[in-house]
Amino acid sequence: MNALQEVANTMNEAEKIAFIQYLSKKNKRKDTGNVALFNSLKTDDIKSNKKNLKDKKSIDAYHALRKRLYDNMIDFIANRSFENDTSQENAVLRLIVVSRLFFEHKLIKTAFKCLAKAEDIALNIEHFSLLNEIYLTQIQFAHFNLSEPIEKIIEKFKTNKKQLEHEEHLNLGYAVLRRELAAIYHEGRITDFQSLIKNTIEAHGISLKQGLTFKSLYQILFIANEYASINNNFSLIQPFVLKSYRFISKKTDLTDRNLYYHIYILYFIANFYFRNGQFTESLSYLNLMFAELQKQSGKYYERFSLRYFLLLAFNENYLGNAQKAIEIAEKALSSNKKADPNESNDLRIMLTVFYIQQNAGRNALKEMAKLNHTDSWYEKKMGIDWTIKKCLIEILLHAQQDNTELALSRIKSFKRRYKKYLLTVNEERVVQYLLFAEQYVIKPEIIQTQKFEKAVEDFIMTAQNGPKDILIMSFLCWLLAKVRRKTIYETTLNLLATYFPLDNKKKSLRT
Repeated sequence: MNALQEVANTMNEAEKIAFIQYLSKKNKRKDTGNVALFNSLKTDDIKSNKKNLKDKKSIDAYHALRKRLYDNMIDFIANRSFENDTSQENAVLRLIVVSRLFFEHKLIKTAFKCLAKAEDIALNIEHFSLLNEIYLTQIQFAHFNLSEPIEKIIEKFKTNKKQLEHEEHLNLGYAVLRRELAAIYHEGRITDFQSLIKNTIEAHGISLKQGLTFKSLYQILFIANEYASINNNFSLIQPFVLKSYRFISKKTDLTDRNLYYHIYILYFIANFYFRNGQFTESLSYLNLMFAELQKQSGKYYERFSLRYFLLLAFNENYLGNAQKAIEIAEKALSSNKKADPNESNDLRIMLTVFYIQQNAGRNALKEMAKLNHTDSWYEKKMGIDWTIKKCLIEILLHAQQDNTELALSRIKSFKRRYKKYLLTVNEERVVQYLLFAEQYVIKPEIIQTQKFEKAVEDFIMTAQNGPKDILIMSFLCWLLAKVRRKTIYETTLNLLATYFPLDNKKKSLRT
């Protein structure tokens, strides 16, 4: 897809009609051709138009027309976005601009009123860069308002400057860590992420003891959540979660900007409890998240709904409500066919696991068939860790359905592609797990031997003593169910009691 088509695809039908009207008004000649070129994007006639060009002169004219159309599309979208943006951030920008205009026309009192209103809004949404502009403007024109001590404005400017610098340092650190995470997930880069976090915090002078905002807390929790995911140990981030709850529990009247981060924070906390096997607590935060999704006419519902339903289905499944979990996942997928592929892929792979646990192999195969891209494609889009889990699930599914040749083929390609990587990142247990699965596929009757059963039991006992993660437990239960000759779901629920034992020393955040 070329750049013209990509930009055009961001417009809905009403915007496309408005853009054609915008072009028609701008055109001074009737033979401009930009409207015809834009219309050709809808039918893909743009390719045939290009093929029909014969000489260099017509090709150059065609590319010049494309360039002008592209620039017009960018201008139109930018102007329309600014016109239609009713956010508080945009309201502050408008007030700053109009106040400066009023100063030029000597409407001093009105100009200061605009700045005062802008300051109130910016303080409410904790927008330090906009506050910086407001205070600079107030200082610049302070000679017009002698009744207001300039020292007071300068003090506000200095206090805000410290907050702004803290936010900037955190933004820099967050950008560095997110970039490294992308390399870990999508390129398989081997990184000591714990040391990287420590070094990044020191290099950018980040202090986690300074006053938190919703944005800074979101950034900290995002990195903490990803760090825990890489280490398959969500107990590592408990201090951040405790601090998060104490912070958000004091906030009631949320602005538009903070609502977005608030929803994300609630999701991170719910995910933390889920991954630690505290399903009821996780559901309580999901209920809070759902309530926030209804605010402002459901402005963020579509953005977060699949994440919500993913975590909701997971919790219900491991609480013993398997059918309810499956219905939630199926409905979410059927109702959001145009959703972000990353999030729908997460839901689909989860639903496949649920079907496997219920021995609904045919349904599981149907869902797995929809994940029909190559491993390389999924590595780039979803990350290596996700792709490894997807491949393992596919192997277990084929083994369960007695598709021996397919299972062995996938095992062979898996070892060729990921064995070296897994050993490098100290995930020998995945390699060992795959060896057990391969032995079962080659010789299913091996599960009846005492030697194999003991080897599996010992392996699972060792895994239980390591980092506790419910998704790892789901893989272990498939293997354990085979040697114990019981259903996968029954084995899963039974293992929960030992995998996540109740620790009375750990108090709920609410107590």
